Amino acid sequence: MKSTDNASEKKCMNTNTAECSNVSHYPSTDYIMPGHVACPGCGAVIAMKFALQALGPKTILVIPACCWAVVAGVHPQTSLKVPVLHTAFETSGAAASGVRAALDIKGDTETTVVAWAGDGGTFDIGFQSLSGACERNENFLYVCYDNEAYMNTGVQRSSATPYGARTTTTPGDAWKNRRKKNIIEALAAHRIPYAATANIAYPDDMIRKFKKAKNIQGTRFIHAYASCPTGWRVPSDQTVSIARLAVQTNFFPLYEVEDGIRYTINTHGDRPVSDYLKVQGRFKHLAEKDIQCIQGMVDDDWQLLQRKTI
Repeated sequence: MKSTDNASEKKCMNTNTAECSNVSHYPSTDYIMPGHVACPGCGAVIAMKFALQALGPKTILVIPACCWAVVAGVHPQTSLKVPVLHTAFETSGAAASGVRAALDIKGDTETTVVAWAGDGGTFDIGFQSLSGACERNENFLYVCYDNEAYMNTGVQRSSATPYGARTTTTPGDAWKNRRKKNIIEALAAHRIPYAATANIAYPDDMIRKFKKAKNIQGTRFIHAYASCPTGWRVPSDQTVSIARLAVQTNFFPLYEVEDGIRYTINTHGDRPVSDYLKVQGRFKHLAEKDIQCIQGMVDDDWQLLQRKTI
């Protein structure tokens, strides 16, 4: 198993310790201005903050219909300090490809093009254009901030919604009984240069991955875990702690895939998945046997991931 060599990074990635508090080396500029309209505790805003700090001002965002299409502010105003192109729900991959082509024609090789979409616009509605861009190896970074449902339109189930979760379209005893799509594995199968998971509770790791992706040519993909207190039915002050539990229980492991074949695991969790599930309202209905079933799924996925590092 490969691991990061940076000593401070290792300290922050130790999932048995408190969140790393050494932030003196973080970029100081914030590219989100006051006045955005996100819900209190929105993990997607934290993800954007770290992403732009890593990528810098020479960035163009392509944002389809999603929470962030609203969060940024009502057109023509925006809370973001970088250019933004709003596009249709299903077209992030195609639109980002076009922006990259236009910049190339102008001779601009310094600006990073970033498609920034939610799980609905990535796992589901936008997968076709994303897959096409990956097959062509278009030179941009695609980021899916994953809050595990269609949160902007009322917490409807997506293929990123995990097994066992209640949403407005999987209510009561009809909670979701299908497993979450493994988007990293789907994109690794495209053999793109770089794909990685990231988590808002691990800023060192997240910023490092965005900086790494910035300097790679071709299609790059970052799957950013972004807690949603509103949809997950948790207090807004638990956004980061919930995200940390996802890693500590291996529910959302942090790892990287280069060229679809070289895997690097960045974390190792050792807490039971019940610690993660029992603090969220969307899982309150689960019986102990259901939790054990999910634990088995998590264990199987973790073991498979470990085998892929060999």
